[in-house]
Amino acid sequence: MPLFKTIKPNSETKIFIWKIEESFDELFNNIILNENSLMRVKKMKSVLHQRGFLSVRYLLKVANYSDSDVFYTQDGKPHLKNGLEISITHSHNFSAIIISSTAVGIDIEKNREKIKRIASKFIGSENDFLTEGNLVQQLTVIWGAKESLFKIHPDSGLLFKQHLPIEPFSLKDKKTEGWIKKDNYYEKYDIYFQQIEDFTLVYAMN
Repeated sequence: MPLFKTIKPNSETKIFIWKIEESFDELFNNIILNENSLMRVKKMKSVLHQRGFLSVRYLLKVANYSDSDVFYTQDGKPHLKNGLEISITHSHNFSAIIISSTAVGIDIEKNREKIKRIASKFIGSENDFLTEGNLVQQLTVIWGAKESLFKIHPDSGLLFKQHLPIEPFSLKDKKTEGWIKKDNYYEKYDIYFQQIEDFTLVYAMN
């Protein structure tokens, strides 16, 4: 079973990354799911989504948790029963989880040209520092950063373009800062990112 990589940003935080190489049957037949997760998997129409969901359960096992140690609130945000923070992501053939004692969010995205076509939907003030070189990677970092921040504060009224500004960054620095600015909520988070094959991994921490 391919645990791809483990990252330890600090003493309180761990990231586990899985490269999904198994078939649905291989994943499904070798993991114990609670009743709610079993129902969710069966309702998923995409095998890709099913494999992503199941691979996350393997990451939980690597982190010494079981599927039953996770519960979801009405906003769709996952939580650990022991009170630690968790965030989950999967895309195509990679999945990842981040676990910490502080608020965290994580996202992994495949680098694709089509992100240029939808950039106007999530790029706000960031347009001031974007450059033509490596534009796909820059946009993917910004999208992943905003997705990570949204997972920290999953307010249905949050607008990626307005409420989640990302500070200027250079790809070589592999870090920046991002904000959640909405109503009385005004918080800054550290954003870290790196390339994993042809994917961009981004995570937010405070």
